[in-house]
Amino acid sequence: MPRTALHTQLNRVQTFLAVVDFGSFTKAADFLGISKAMASQHVKALEQALGVTLLARSTRAIAPTETGQSFYEDFKVIVSDVEGAFASVLHRHNGLSGKLRISTTGEYGERFILPLIPLFAARYPALSLSYDTDSSLSDLIAERLDLVVRLGALPDSNLRSRQLAEYDIVVVAAPAFLARHAIERPEALTETPWIANSNLQGPTAWTLHSAQAGSASVVGRVAYQSNASHAIRAMACAGLGVAVLPAWLVEQDLADGTLRRVLPDYSLPRQPISVVYPNSNHVPRKTRVFIDFLCEHLGR
Repeated sequence: MPRTALHTQLNRVQTFLAVVDFGSFTKAADFLGISKAMASQHVKALEQALGVTLLARSTRAIAPTETGQSFYEDFKVIVSDVEGAFASVLHRHNGLSGKLRISTTGEYGERFILPLIPLFAARYPALSLSYDTDSSLSDLIAERLDLVVRLGALPDSNLRSRQLAEYDIVVVAAPAFLARHAIERPEALTETPWIANSNLQGPTAWTLHSAQAGSASVVGRVAYQSNASHAIRAMACAGLGVAVLPAWLVEQDLADGTLRRVLPDYSLPRQPISVVYPNSNHVPRKTRVFIDFLCEHLGR
């Protein structure tokens, strides 16, 4: 392939990767600074040059074909390696620079991550940081994030992860609620109104452990639900039901009596805190540095 043709094809590949990342010709074109028509022309020309269909197009969605997905995964590795090589050269000559894009859950980030940002910024002043909250794992690629901090068990994926620490979760309820609902054994939780976390597949299915009584599995009745821990906490404080929440989120509520532990002789499995990042042969140095920084300050 002539050198000029290779340059042209690489531009077309870049457009194809962006279309898959964003799931949209319009968003990909905006990101690349070209017109939607030009983005479409790039992908069509690439398909013609390869003699295959890379994208399945419909009025509702754009998705890679099986061949397109393989092509995408191969070139994402190549692009990541190229970006990593640039980053390594820049670091050797100019120190750590560029933009680091991270995301965490709102509550955990506010409590643990944000207080560390000034220290990290002082250590790496040439590196800017973009902080988002509550991004999904699919956003890790689509939004071009460098890493996501997630709480709880991770779903199977082709992403890489590193565990930072673990945290306790507790079953809690307001005193007024407990005055109306006697919960003296785990079995009582099956008929008790729950405030569920809709992020979880089985938000009211738990196995409680007691050193004296052994283990007991329960499935509660969902009366209210939310995808945000602070909203679940607020509903629990209002006496709407029992809830499972991070111990660090409700420690003050437990201390001042706003909430109480339900069945305090029982415990729930500790949950992992993980850093998730793209699966690449070459992890950018800025990502590795921030992960090491988090492990230094939050790891246990």
